[in-house]
Amino acid sequence: MISRRAALTTIAGTAAGILPRRALSAPEGFSTIDLRGSIDAREHGVVPEGGDGQSRKLGEVVAKAARQNMQVFLPPGNYQVSNLDLPEGARITGVPGASRLIYSGDGYLIRAEGARRIELSNLVIDGANRRLDEQSRALVQMRGVGEVTIDNCEIIGSRKTAVQLERSGGRIERSRISGAAEYGLFAVESTGLSVTGNTVLDCGNGGILIHRWTKGADGTIVSGNRIARIGATNGGTGQYGNAINLFRADNVMVTGNHISQSAFSAIRANSASNAQIANNQCLASGETAIYAEFAFEGAMVSANIIDGAANGISVVNFNEGGRLATVANNIVRNLQPTGPYVLDGAIFGVGISVEADTAVSGNVIENVPLWGIALGFGPYLRNVIATGNIVRQARVGCAVTVVEGAGSAMISGNLFEQVTDGAVIGYRWKAPSTTELGRGGNRDFKHLTIENNRIS
Repeated sequence: MISRRAALTTIAGTAAGILPRRALSAPEGFSTIDLRGSIDAREHGVVPEGGDGQSRKLGEVVAKAARQNMQVFLPPGNYQVSNLDLPEGARITGVPGASRLIYSGDGYLIRAEGARRIELSNLVIDGANRRLDEQSRALVQMRGVGEVTIDNCEIIGSRKTAVQLERSGGRIERSRISGAAEYGLFAVESTGLSVTGNTVLDCGNGGILIHRWTKGADGTIVSGNRIARIGATNGGTGQYGNAINLFRADNVMVTGNHISQSAFSAIRANSASNAQIANNQCLASGETAIYAEFAFEGAMVSANIIDGAANGISVVNFNEGGRLATVANNIVRNLQPTGPYVLDGAIFGVGISVEADTAVSGNVIENVPLWGIALGFGPYLRNVIATGNIVRQARVGCAVTVVEGAGSAMISGNLFEQVTDGAVIGYRWKAPSTTELGRGGNRDFKHLTIENNRIS
């Protein structure tokens, strides 16, 4: 009698004996099913440390695979490559953390233009801190690509920007970008781009930039990224040093990101209408943690946590057309009285600043060195309401402009505690010009309604 266990063992051994030798020698962690539909680069002479001919050989195998609608698989190893142009339908994949494309110099590393679809996955793309030529702005450059996919890659060591997209859409996801001298990701004139679940670290002048050449609808989603240690090596007063920067890009969502140690802003939206900035954690920002500024209409800033900055949230520049916002349910705390530059007009140490057609409600502001809330500046105030907020440990709870020509504001139902110089004080630009208004007594300022606030 043959036992059931013995029979199963015999069947398994027989099956193993008839498998092709090549299948038995597949890389550890991969099966023939995993590699089905891929072209193994080794079979076409592309091997680790393969010398100067690797770029040409890899370009040929990528082109061949693209014509057959297949992907190229790079086994683990270091591949010295430069001037690699990706054709329509190019797909390259490897072993995460082990398949390395290393820039060998003399031009650029990877670029594509005018393709419908390009995919890079499970690769390390290493600029080796080598010089890129004058025409190359990034290690990975895509222009006019309808669907870019960069997934589970590591992109490091760029002397310029790590990834630059122009007039492109697609997905940048689950990737790690670090050590770029300029920006981690610079996307301009995007078409349906998603930037999700990435880690961006130690970039010289910016983290994730979503820009347009002319103001208009963009629709990019920037969500769930971890961004840290973003510098401003080019200096300036906010052009550089931002973890996430929107410029002229309307209808963009910035949600659920964890941002720390930005030289300037964690999130800076410049002339970007209908920006949704929600549920982000912004820690240790050097200047204003969250900014909506200049020519925008529409900004929702909600449910963010800001801990450490020079200013918390600024929704300003009504003089340039900045208007229409809600600032709700945020926590702003532990601000500093100084910023990364010195200007006569600069104001630091303010929790939330707004100017026009804006509701400020349900926020908690604590431990700020100047003003908890600032409503308007000079004559730039219109249709602002501050209600249901808590401000504690500030010099002034709410500073409101009383300059001639300022529009209406309502300050109602707020709680002010430990505000050393007053709960509600009228200002002429940066200078206080009234006594306490928070207990009434604002009859001289018909543009203000101040009622039902609690001061303790």
